[in-house]
Amino acid sequence: MEPLWKLLYLLEPAPVTLVLTAVVVTFGSALRASNYGEEMERNRDLSEASITLDRSQALMIPIMSSCSLLLMFYLFSSVSQLLTAFTAVASASSLFFCFYPYVMFLKSQLGLADPYMSRCCSKFFTRIQGLLLLLCIGIVAAWLVSGHWILNNLLGISICVAFVSHVRLQNIKICAMLLACLFVYDIFWVFFSERFFGENVMVSVATQQATNPVHTVANSLSLPGLQLITKKLELPVKIVFPRNLFGGVVPGNSADFMMLGLGDMAIPAMLLSLVLSFDLKKSRDLVNHLDIPSAKGHKYIWYALSGYAIGLVTALAAGVLTHSPQPALLYLVPATLGPVIVISWIRNELTELWEGTMPDMNGKALTEV
Repeated sequence: MEPLWKLLYLLEPAPVTLVLTAVVVTFGSALRASNYGEEMERNRDLSEASITLDRSQALMIPIMSSCSLLLMFYLFSSVSQLLTAFTAVASASSLFFCFYPYVMFLKSQLGLADPYMSRCCSKFFTRIQGLLLLLCIGIVAAWLVSGHWILNNLLGISICVAFVSHVRLQNIKICAMLLACLFVYDIFWVFFSERFFGENVMVSVATQQATNPVHTVANSLSLPGLQLITKKLELPVKIVFPRNLFGGVVPGNSADFMMLGLGDMAIPAMLLSLVLSFDLKKSRDLVNHLDIPSAKGHKYIWYALSGYAIGLVTALAAGVLTHSPQPALLYLVPATLGPVIVISWIRNELTELWEGTMPDMNGKALTEV
């Protein structure tokens, strides 16, 4: 155990930036998912736009995640180039999804013309959409060439936002079951996997770098500028910040990075998305009944988001004091889910929040059977 004064390292630029980024991304993912769900509900297009998981499907996530983790642990070097290519496609698509609302807002504000250009997969593409797609592909290409950590973070954040928007849960009950299973999953693979596999599987997979297929192709063709293309890539399945960011000093090798897995943002964001939707629904109901003061104070999202920030800081503090990797969900699950359950129980709204409803494509409510 390290002395308590080392907790002052949490005030260095890298940890502070990591926490602020994670909180903003988690809240932004939940907000985007809520807005996107309402938009698809209005368009009666929810079934095509997203996947709503029932209980059995949600419980398969920890199992499939464990299988994927083992596959990456044993076969990462063999499949890394394929994973990189798949990640590049997913990143370009996710960037397009994240940028598109802002581009459309600018278009409406500036009154730009946007004629249709072509048709693809039974849908029409406009000129602005085509230019945006080229921009997204350009960003991914820049990441493939440089491997810069800022571009890695940008792609990872976009994947997180797109995932939370397109993979939905029916209610808090299913979300709580998923969080409980992933709570155990994270603890096992970080703390106990070394006893069974001879190495910390989670840390090993998280710190491995993929072989860059662009460098491989350029090398085989003897293309000029080969030295400008990075040989190894950090896949955007985590956000990373240099420990010496802005000249800061954080325990560990100064060349290393502080990191946080996308799952440690995406999974809590799924909870925040459900809570935010509940808040909005209650606010509308209260406003409709002219109880406007109550509507203003009825926000579970702030309890969950504050809990997320506290849980993340606690996880980082535990890492500093123990000088060992920590399963972030060990701290994030009780810190986010706990306040929501306790406050809703005090307000006598736990049953309503627990069961919840999600709209389907026909505007009907989906309830868990």
